[in-house]
Amino acid sequence: MPPIIKNILAVILGWLGGSTVNMGLINLGYQKHPIPGVDPTDMAALAEVMPTLDPEYFIFPFLGHALGTLVGAIIAGVIAATDKMKYALVVGALFLLGGLVVNYMLPGPNWFAVLDLVAAYIPMAWLGGMIALKMTGRK
Repeated sequence: MPPIIKNILAVILGWLGGSTVNMGLINLGYQKHPIPGVDPTDMAALAEVMPTLDPEYFIFPFLGHALGTLVGAIIAGVIAATDKMKYALVVGALFLLGGLVVNYMLPGPNWFAVLDLVAAYIPMAWLGGMIALKMTGRK
């Protein structure tokens, strides 16, 4: 398979795998800590209640964002034919872009937005890239 195709697949599969982990953890969070009187599929209701929620409601979203990015970056880094760290960071950038959009659409407390945007995406993508490099023994 040509390296360019393999690298494109690395990003696509990393994004899909990480998104699966992300949504799984977010859904688990809704099951473990349901928001009383709010349908988690109603974006308007979520946007209204998000700023008033206690920190416990943000544990699973943070874990979803961080671990989803980590898993996605590992997948991309392992699959990529060249520049494994670069493709792991591309996945992190895609997740960061998604995080910016979600923080705009569902504005929560400022402390969560800062923590989420600073700690959950690029640092986890870098860590995922480092893990992929160790797993493959390559750059």
